[in-house]
Amino acid sequence: MKVLVIGGGAREHALCRSLSLDPDVTALYCAPGNAGIAEVAELRPVDALDGDAVARLATELGAGLVVVGPEAPLVAGVADAVRAAGIPCFGPSGEAARLEGSKAFAKDVMAGAGVPTARSYVCTTPAEIDEALDAFGAPYVVKDDGLAAGKGVVVTEDVDVARAHALSCGRVVIEEFLDGPEVSLFAITDGTTVLPLQPAQDFKRALDGDAGPNTGGMGAYSPLPWADPKLVDEVLETVLQPTVDELRRRGTPFSGLLYAGLAITSRGVRVIEFNARFGDPETQVVLARLKTPLAGVLLASANGTLDTLLPLNWRDDAAVTVVIASHNYPDTPRTGDPIDGLADVAAQDGPDAYVLHAGTRAEGDTVVSAGGRVLSVTATGKDLTAARERAYTALGRIRLDGSQHRTDIALEAARS
Repeated sequence: MKVLVIGGGAREHALCRSLSLDPDVTALYCAPGNAGIAEVAELRPVDALDGDAVARLATELGAGLVVVGPEAPLVAGVADAVRAAGIPCFGPSGEAARLEGSKAFAKDVMAGAGVPTARSYVCTTPAEIDEALDAFGAPYVVKDDGLAAGKGVVVTEDVDVARAHALSCGRVVIEEFLDGPEVSLFAITDGTTVLPLQPAQDFKRALDGDAGPNTGGMGAYSPLPWADPKLVDEVLETVLQPTVDELRRRGTPFSGLLYAGLAITSRGVRVIEFNARFGDPETQVVLARLKTPLAGVLLASANGTLDTLLPLNWRDDAAVTVVIASHNYPDTPRTGDPIDGLADVAAQDGPDAYVLHAGTRAEGDTVVSAGGRVLSVTATGKDLTAARERAYTALGRIRLDGSQHRTDIALEAARS
């Protein structure tokens, strides 16, 4: 099978890496891709938000499967255009992707499905914003209703900061604060059958000790040694399956990757948010542990045949990924800086540690930074301590002027 992956970040690099190792994949393309993806897939230019352009490219390449990575193309209906061209596509329709594209829509679906989540208000006026902030009190949780690349959420003790963010959003969801650790759980679904993957935990704050502003994610790890062994089964029964069933009941079946962001609170599991695609950087660690070849699973989702698959096979190894970000991220990151040491990691740390590219581009023989999150250094080991050591050893070989990274990814979990 020929596979076309749409996107150009570390999530897509992780997907392409796994697909490149699948013996059933005879040709692998990525559009637009990045400097690292070019090592495992053939790159093609495309406007990822233009469904017709993506469908034309897939047709020209003879793709038997298209995998849409980022959320914006999914919300724009790119998967619909690919399917209309008669090509199997992994990713929800534009209508179903509203589960991520609108926080208010997601809350309405959860209410219909009886899914446990935080109490919330949808606000459109300053008066409604003030009323909601007063009702919940600190810490304040304010979420832009639309897509915000992982940076539309503010959690703060400062009511003025919360109000300013709410006023800047237009339509906003203000909700109660959920206590307890957070978990990311992905599930592959064809609109009926739901196949959960292994859980992961990511680190949203920019600085060690969960300080600093929210980011798109500074690192992740899997498995979660502190989590209840029954967690996945519980979330499948109370969150994932009811949500998929509710969307199908509404006439907007969800096929693709359903990502539940969860809080394990003192009152039980609560949904923080849904995403309609693989999460970054959790994908890097989840796919590092998956032994089952990926292409067949994604194709079964696209074709509605997930119920015929054998159970997924997982490595016992732990996985850790650490993000290297540009100077001044997550504000206005500096780009165009050369990256050195990538070949050293490949030569000295592989195959247990490797680098997945996020914001990079090639300038001749030099790889330079081209975004806020630049690289995800990913490693596996017999446990989290070993995986952390390998990841940070590999990270130490990379040189990017002004770069930043967290030094405490998976540290507390490794001690548990």
